[in-house]
Amino acid sequence: MAASSSLFLLLLPPLLAAAGGRDGGGRQVSMQYNPGWNNSSVNLLHVRAAGPADTLHYVWSSIGAPAVLLVATASGSSVLRINWTQLLSPAPAGAIWIDPPSSVLYSAAVVFTKVFEYSEAKTPEELFYPAYDLSDFSWDSVNRTLNRTALTAEFTGIPATDPSGSFSNGSVAFRVTAYEASGRDGPLPSLLHTANSSKVEFVLAGVAPRGNGSRFALEVATVEETGVAQKLRSARSIDDEYTPTIFEMLSLVAESRNDSSTLSFLQWKATAYGSRSPRREDSIQCRSRGLQAANWTLPVSSIVHAYFGEGMGSTYTVSAINISFGGEDGKVYQEKRYLSWSALLGFGQPPKDTFSPLVISIMAVALGTPMAMLLVGSCVVLFAQRKRYSEYEPIN
Repeated sequence: MAASSSLFLLLLPPLLAAAGGRDGGGRQVSMQYNPGWNNSSVNLLHVRAAGPADTLHYVWSSIGAPAVLLVATASGSSVLRINWTQLLSPAPAGAIWIDPPSSVLYSAAVVFTKVFEYSEAKTPEELFYPAYDLSDFSWDSVNRTLNRTALTAEFTGIPATDPSGSFSNGSVAFRVTAYEASGRDGPLPSLLHTANSSKVEFVLAGVAPRGNGSRFALEVATVEETGVAQKLRSARSIDDEYTPTIFEMLSLVAESRNDSSTLSFLQWKATAYGSRSPRREDSIQCRSRGLQAANWTLPVSSIVHAYFGEGMGSTYTVSAINISFGGEDGKVYQEKRYLSWSALLGFGQPPKDTFSPLVISIMAVALGTPMAMLLVGSCVVLFAQRKRYSEYEPIN
């Protein structure tokens, strides 16, 4: 696996461009629930996106902390293998692999570890309530929500124990969407995507706050090979055509330490929404709080240990970031008790928004009209001056 990053840099970019870029022919996408296991007591969803000469594998699971494996291969026929007995044992290392192993170019993982609830105190420090550890949640069967036509599925869970009763009418959900081709989502935040990416939507619905003006934060951890560094990028634009009033896009990118080439990404707009049918006025402020190397033990996530083994911290590095939601007083969630945050994850460079033809034409009119008026005015002045000088008769 040590050489996989260099192979990725050499082989995968042209494959991604051919299969999943804006001008590419797209991918053949399939979804499998618990492949090879006839039991719905646990959840594992395999999304396979095949291109002409490569395959992207997304393996989502709520066995332990909710997580997704991202594996890119240089084979159009690579397949996921699972040893279920080993996966569900106390020692799952080696239970998940890609066949043939030599086709793997790059692999990483994203783990959703905890949900924090906090509120502003009158002191300079914030008041934090006991965190919700997502590895301790009980999850509904994903098979009930799996839609192989729309390429969507939903992981919905509640704490195994809920002493405060906050989840008596509420739940946490991770909604997954796969893409066969490039396009743009209709509902806000209207993220631009390619066939080299998938979407995850984090939803907090009906959960009773434990304090006045509570706000929430999602802890996200990433697992990368040694030689790959995570970086947080922020891009601002004057164009808010697709996401009104939101001018910032954030990307957590995995870069090769050798040449800074981007291997994978997690991308989101700096907003969440407080409605099932989001509108501009439902926007909830979204902030990212410091990307850092995780100096704590990664919470139990069986698929991560099953694929990467016991090498976290040595062969593989773990980074973490907190993404917080809520305005200065947290009233939006307090009133509606609904929060949704969407992010795109995938391989290669993250998609970049550009000005649409409509915006370009509006800008052209806005900038061109004054120039045209200035040009016409100059011509009129010159013509008037020439006419005035022509009225003088020559002196003999």
